[in-house]
Amino acid sequence: MKHLTILKKVSLLILFITSFSSFSQESNKDLQLLIGEWQLDMSPQDKTDANFAMMRIDKIDASSIQGTFYREGVEMKEGRVNIQLDVIYVALISGDNSGSYNTSFYYKDGKLYGSTHAVERGFLAVWIAEKIK
Repeated sequence: MKHLTILKKVSLLILFITSFSSFSQESNKDLQLLIGEWQLDMSPQDKTDANFAMMRIDKIDASSIQGTFYREGVEMKEGRVNIQLDVIYVALISGDNSGSYNTSFYYKDGKLYGSTHAVERGFLAVWIAEKIK
C-alpha cells in the first residue's frame, strides 16, 4: 500500500515536470512568430486616418528583444520580454530627435496590441500591428 502511494506521487511529479517542459518549449517557439516586419496602425480608432509606422523584430528570446521601432534606423533599447499567463508581453525604449518613446505590447491571434508614450511630446498612442513579412 505504501509503495502504491509513493508510485502515485512519483507519477504526478513526472506528469507535472513533462507538462512544464512542454509549456516552456511551446512559449519559446511562439516567440519566433514575432520575428519579421510589422505595420503599426497608429490610429486604429479612426478608420479614415492612414497613420502607419513600422517595427522590425530581428531577434527575440525569453528575456530580450532587438530590432527597430517606428522607422528604419531607430533602434530598440532595453527591450524586455515576459511570458506570463500564456501571453507574450514586450516593453522597449526607442527615440529620435524629438525625444524618448516608451512602448509596450502583447501578442494575440496574430496581431500586436500596444501603446507608445512619447515622453517629451506628451502623448500616448494606442496601436495595432499586423505582420507584413
